[in-house]
Amino acid sequence: MSVRELANLTWQDVGSTDRERAVAILPIGAVEAHGPHLPIGTDVLIAEAMAHTGADKLSTRGLDVLLLPVLAYAAAPFAADFPGTLSPEPEALTRQIVGVAESLARHDFEVFALANAHLDPTHLGAIHAAVTEVRHAGRIRVVFPDVTQKPWATRLTAEFKSGACHAGRYETSLVMAIRPDLVREEVRRHLPPNARSLSTAIAAGQKSFVEAGGPRAYFGYPAEATPDEGRSSLIALGAILEEAVMIEFARGTA
Repeated sequence: MSVRELANLTWQDVGSTDRERAVAILPIGAVEAHGPHLPIGTDVLIAEAMAHTGADKLSTRGLDVLLLPVLAYAAAPFAADFPGTLSPEPEALTRQIVGVAESLARHDFEVFALANAHLDPTHLGAIHAAVTEVRHAGRIRVVFPDVTQKPWATRLTAEFKSGACHAGRYETSLVMAIRPDLVREEVRRHLPPNARSLSTAIAAGQKSFVEAGGPRAYFGYPAEATPDEGRSSLIALGAILEEAVMIEFARGTA
């Protein structure tokens, strides 16, 4: 089957899609600080790459994949102290996701998947609220593999699982694989490790990167990043999306 970008199609192209073998994938990122070495759009880049990689895998499974334009504006209160971070209220994202789901359902699409790369807890809460509302309405099946939770988190790198991974080795490696021209190499190579875990900080009630011990908006080991690790992580993210969608299709035909 095919992978097509919704924004590049006509309404007739979309109308001819086989709804029973179709999935619409929505990448979700954020515009927020990612250390002194990565672009503010890092989460957008990763979300789009995860969606594309998963879409390619799903097309080989016989699905017709529609890639939706990325949702780039999301709650990012942990990074709000840093210039360039854009952090709208979380309810805005919830309403957008629900609205997209309702629009797809209106035109008889049956499965809707989210490829999210932004891990701020407020943001994740907004996504889960949208997923709950969409599922309660029952008009379209929604798939959201939250990579911060099992079983998906276990598929990713040791640094990711440690919680010390914002703009660290994990995300830096991904950007080096996706858009190496956007990595400030002269800065990255000399960044000292910051082993403080954001997961621990969140559990302790801390509310910002600065409070959590990240005065330069990074956690982890960016100097150790490699493009090869980034490519491996991207394959893992695509496989997570593929598996979550295929589980939903299997459930729907059971």
